[in-house]
Amino acid sequence: MKIKEVIKKARSLSDPFRITNGKRFRLKDIDPGETLHLKSEDKDAAKEALVTGVETLRALQDMLYAQDQWSVLLIFQALDAAGKDGAIKHVMSGINPQGCQVFSFKGPSAEELDHDYLWRCMKCLPERGRIGIFNRSYYEETTAVRIHPEFLRGQKLPAKLITDKIWDQRFKDISNFERYLTRNGVIVRKFFLHLSKDEQKKRFLARLDRPDKNWKFSINDATERGFWNEYMKAYEDTIRNTATDYAPWYVVPADNKWFTRVVVAAAVVDALGSLDLAYPTVGKEKQKELEAARQHLMVSK
Repeated sequence: MKIKEVIKKARSLSDPFRITNGKRFRLKDIDPGETLHLKSEDKDAAKEALVTGVETLRALQDMLYAQDQWSVLLIFQALDAAGKDGAIKHVMSGINPQGCQVFSFKGPSAEELDHDYLWRCMKCLPERGRIGIFNRSYYEETTAVRIHPEFLRGQKLPAKLITDKIWDQRFKDISNFERYLTRNGVIVRKFFLHLSKDEQKKRFLARLDRPDKNWKFSINDATERGFWNEYMKAYEDTIRNTATDYAPWYVVPADNKWFTRVVVAAAVVDALGSLDLAYPTVGKEKQKELEAARQHLMVSK
């Protein structure tokens, strides 16, 4: 299948989950178990589509790297066990490591707390020609920090700056930051992997049942389930206020990992496909240099 055809199909698959204007967005309107027209018996076909998407992504990323003009920032947000790591691993499996950077943001360090909340993420923005992946990001500041007031207190902000307007201010600051990135050649795409509470419980229990998965489970994971409704509200509010045409959110159903990965791959292919990428062409002088090099190699031993 030609690249243009794959890009077209990718757009049709990812568009139902693309949010560019949050005014009418409601998280309850997205079913975590949604698979569109695909059924469980279509898993093999979906895996084949993922392979095609990864191959196309590899070709597009190669041109992105060679062209050295644009960069791409992919942000992944989700509750625990939604499959962020797996999605990143499978979708980006064919990418040249030289052109891809992955950063996971845990709780901020003492040094990071001595700076503004965007600082640690700004340091990790992708260079031109590269794809940067944030596994969690500055969006923790409008979700986890909003739910846990002690996190906000730990940021040592002047008391007079902590008002009931702080979250709206952060939404505006983040949107302005993403507009700035876009105007400087950084394509921003954001993914919220939308997992149901029942499916999360199943995955947590599976981690406990399998010794090779025990390391992935923390008692804090179970504790955070107690804030489920608060997290759903915080994410809905965040998406409603930061979804834009230049930095859209993709709210991806996450109860079926095979479908999640296909949609994420489709959205990334669509993003790269929108850049009109191509390998650089060389001028006449460069062509003369190349021909001279050819002649030299032909006669050399």
